[in-house]
Amino acid sequence: MAILEPPVRTEPRSGLHSGPFTTEPFFDFRNDDNARRMRAAITKVRAQLGREYDLIIGGKRLKTGDKIKSLNPAKSSEIVGIHQKAGKEHVEPAMTAALKAFESWSRTSVEERAALVFRTGDLLRSRKMEFMAWLVFEVSKNWAEADADVSETIDFCEFYAREALRLAKAQTPIQLPGEHDTLHYIPLGVGAVIPPWNFPCAIMAGMTLASIVSGNTVILKPSSDSPTIAAKFVELLEEAGMPEGVVNFCPGSGASFGDAVVAHSKTRYIAFTGSREVGLHINKAAATQAPGQLWIKRTILEMGGKDAIIVDADADIDSAVEGVAQAAFGFQGQKCSACSRAIIDERIYDKFLQLLKARVEKIQVGDPAENANIGAVINEGSMKTILSYIEQGKKDGRIITGGERAEGEGYFIKPTVIADIPPKSKIEQEEIFGPVLAVIKARGFDHALEIANDTEFGLTGAVYTSSRDKIERAIQEFHVGNLYINRKCTGAMVGAHPFGGFNMSGTDSKSGGPDYLYLFTQAKSVGEKI
Repeated sequence: MAILEPPVRTEPRSGLHSGPFTTEPFFDFRNDDNARRMRAAITKVRAQLGREYDLIIGGKRLKTGDKIKSLNPAKSSEIVGIHQKAGKEHVEPAMTAALKAFESWSRTSVEERAALVFRTGDLLRSRKMEFMAWLVFEVSKNWAEADADVSETIDFCEFYAREALRLAKAQTPIQLPGEHDTLHYIPLGVGAVIPPWNFPCAIMAGMTLASIVSGNTVILKPSSDSPTIAAKFVELLEEAGMPEGVVNFCPGSGASFGDAVVAHSKTRYIAFTGSREVGLHINKAAATQAPGQLWIKRTILEMGGKDAIIVDADADIDSAVEGVAQAAFGFQGQKCSACSRAIIDERIYDKFLQLLKARVEKIQVGDPAENANIGAVINEGSMKTILSYIEQGKKDGRIITGGERAEGEGYFIKPTVIADIPPKSKIEQEEIFGPVLAVIKARGFDHALEIANDTEFGLTGAVYTSSRDKIERAIQEFHVGNLYINRKCTGAMVGAHPFGGFNMSGTDSKSGGPDYLYLFTQAKSVGEKI
């Protein structure tokens, strides 16, 4: 198995929607047939690079003067897709189309809405490798990371459709004598869905699917770094039978189109995943009542992390090294759940660093189309920012391995481990979003927990220890939304690990969990005298 691949399960199952939810299996690329099929998908998608995509507003295709060019991070001269750039002038048409569609879509039966989402999942399952190939080109995911992203998208189709059907059967806790008492979870209205580039299929689709299966309509503004995969997904929704105006595809600038949609008086909610700074900006803008606004806008925000793995002196050190390496450098560290801090008990600190250095230096950096272990970071600006953090790390600590750009045309950075980083220093506190791991020495478990909790974030964390008492303490005291014991802090699975964080990591919205659709609905209680 290639380094940093997720665990392999079985071959894909058929698209049956009865029975309990189960997660979509990953491909085993040690299988020659799977590897051959993936190479064929990459060849097929490569032939489609550079195509132009339209805005879709109310089912109509529109072109604009300004364009967005999506580039291959691993080969920056290669254009993945050319997209129309929505501006402020497109906000009102998009809102009008979404409001019109809401009139009928909100009254469409939940069974019909769920059926649409199930069909979308079936279509995606049948073209899974093709979508994976788009992720390889547009955001530089290797085959396994692309598989995990698309598999999670299928999981969201399956899980949220089932959850919508479950919510439709909600009952009041009691029935009063002489009454028929019912509880209905009704849609909110028009939502602005603003996804990130790092999970451009799963997070984009997950927020969109949760919206529409609940009966809402959507103005979708994908990241300018990954609009092509969003365009492909909207095409899939249309093929599955989505009515016009239910999802309006509007790539555009966050500072113009995005801000205008957030501020619009008819926007009912904003589902956002991205940086802390943008999330707080959206939260503030949404809290300001616009003229004619009749509701408090709901914000569903996931804003990143500064995630830590604690390795206690009694841990299985080999397992901990593997978990830290995978969590820190999978997808170039560009996950809000990535391990960016390893907090190591001083009694095993030197041995851990020795083993970690050897493990990280086995990671191959290169073109993800050839299934290198890790690819390029998303764009030139991100690369420069990450390298500036590395320079700061050289001042605050010592480079164990990496610390510079890697060879290639794209935005490649060597996986970097920086030891002896003091708590509260810049690279120990700020989200870097790249292949950079800060290693901090702890005097013991109490000190490790203190360091781990001493940031403004609280998304994921992990603890490696053989002590049951320390595990129980971590469950009580490690203040994160997703905690893992004796395993890496990335790789949340739909249904098993509802995902969302505390503090400046967001609103703890728990995507992929049983309470997620509550955020896209409002409860209406009806008491009828009989």
